[in-house]
Amino acid sequence: MMNPEVLERIAARRAELDEAEERLSTQLAEVRAERDELAVAERVWQRMSEQLADEQADAGSPLVQVAGRAVRLVPERAPGVQESALPAEYQRILAAVRAVGGPVATRQIGEVLGLDAEVRGKLEPLRGKLTKLAERGWLHKQPDGKFTARP
Repeated sequence: MMNPEVLERIAARRAELDEAEERLSTQLAEVRAERDELAVAERVWQRMSEQLADEQADAGSPLVQVAGRAVRLVPERAPGVQESALPAEYQRILAAVRAVGGPVATRQIGEVLGLDAEVRGKLEPLRGKLTKLAERGWLHKQPDGKFTARP
């Protein structure tokens, strides 16, 4: 038979450990909840940073309403109008034309931009953007349909 004093000490110690376990479980739950909140805050911050970067990249190119949708305009090239006023996609196209050098066909620019140049449907929107850049003075369209960068 066990000593009643030993049994009492064992029961007291068990109660202390149960209390410590409950306290630590509560603390662990709080730590996990805060860590989850930080992960959400990080995702929100990342998303907002990307949106701000996009907005800054698009700054200067005005929005207009077409058929109820906001559409970014490609501004006319004029003194004081910087390339940064162009939407980001148009800036990439202009940079690709400059990178190729001389007169360049739509297919070549599509390849530089990573488009599937074998699919005509992939090139037509690009051709429209190149033409728009030429109409606005950013590129020169030659009679054979090729494009060159304006100095």
